Amino acid sequence: MLIAAATLLTGRELLRPGWIEVSGASVRALGAGPPPRAADCERETVVPGFVDTHVHGGGGSDFSAATTDGTAAAVELHRRHGTTTLIASLVSAAPAELLHQVEVLAGLVRDGLLAGVHLEGPWLSVQRCGAHDPVLLRDPDPIEVDTLLHAGAGAIRMVTLAPERPGALAAIERIVAAGAVAAVGHTEATYEQTRAAISAGATVGTHLFNAMRPIHHREPGPVIALLEDPRVTVELIADGVHVDAALYRHVVRAAGPERLTLVTDAMAAAGVSDGRYQIGRMDVEVADGVARLAGTATIAGSTATMDRVFGFAVASSGLPRDEALLLAVRQSSLNPARALGLPFPELVADARADLVALDDELAVTDVLCGGAWVPR
Repeated sequence: MLIAAATLLTGRELLRPGWIEVSGASVRALGAGPPPRAADCERETVVPGFVDTHVHGGGGSDFSAATTDGTAAAVELHRRHGTTTLIASLVSAAPAELLHQVEVLAGLVRDGLLAGVHLEGPWLSVQRCGAHDPVLLRDPDPIEVDTLLHAGAGAIRMVTLAPERPGALAAIERIVAAGAVAAVGHTEATYEQTRAAISAGATVGTHLFNAMRPIHHREPGPVIALLEDPRVTVELIADGVHVDAALYRHVVRAAGPERLTLVTDAMAAAGVSDGRYQIGRMDVEVADGVARLAGTATIAGSTATMDRVFGFAVASSGLPRDEALLLAVRQSSLNPARALGLPFPELVADARADLVALDDELAVTDVLCGGAWVPR
């Protein structure tokens, strides 16, 4: 199959026009200019498939329910919006329940439905619990940490924890030694405590600013420690609700082109209507597309999909459109894959054929996942 694109962004360069040839599940060839023969289809803008490394559900389903059908429904919803690589995030749960969730989702990773599992908790700060049930938060016990990592059998790609909790630094070392990524988030940590976590091996900042001790001019806290260390990649929920556009621009300048990843932090309501939902065992009310814990003003994840955060980044960057597109491709595809050690999504010969076609308004028109068109 030969696709002609008015604009093709490979992940490293912008070709206008460009073409890409797909054979089976892989990219066979691509290049600049008109295609070498008559194209099978034409698209306006083509970019690499999106990589969402922090998402709790969608399409009415919550990954914490740990069902095959519900997980498949959420993955399908996000694929239609351009996410071809997805990490399923789990919120805090009781030990036995969390172990069950990991065992089920690890099987779906082995089946190829998911790219991995993210444990967001339960080793988080009560003061910065966000949409996590504070009753379930606890210190990282070495036996529990090892049990979960063993049950995941390599499927756990990232673990978020608060470094100020007793035992957290040792847990970070165990997580990294097991081949997973340790992330700092939902934390009341000081600047020095965060630096200690980074020294222990933490390399990701989970949804920077949100559920995190704020910056103070005499105690910079985790935000500054994470931003200033070149070993750390920081997540940003660029949905227009969690962070302001000016903050996005500031983080771009502070982190540079390689160290910022766009995530959705989407929950079950992503892609469906307002109403009542759950994230884990917490009740959530969604109104006007904004999810909050029932009866509170606390934001409980998002209803965004990756095409929305991609568009927000392009519109908010303040850069010329082509520069903004190139940067957003890095932030939504290349950077998250690199941060979690996932297959690199750059469009090059022999790469997996994951790509997204967008119109002039950056709305998704088609998605190719593993060389197959995703039903619209």
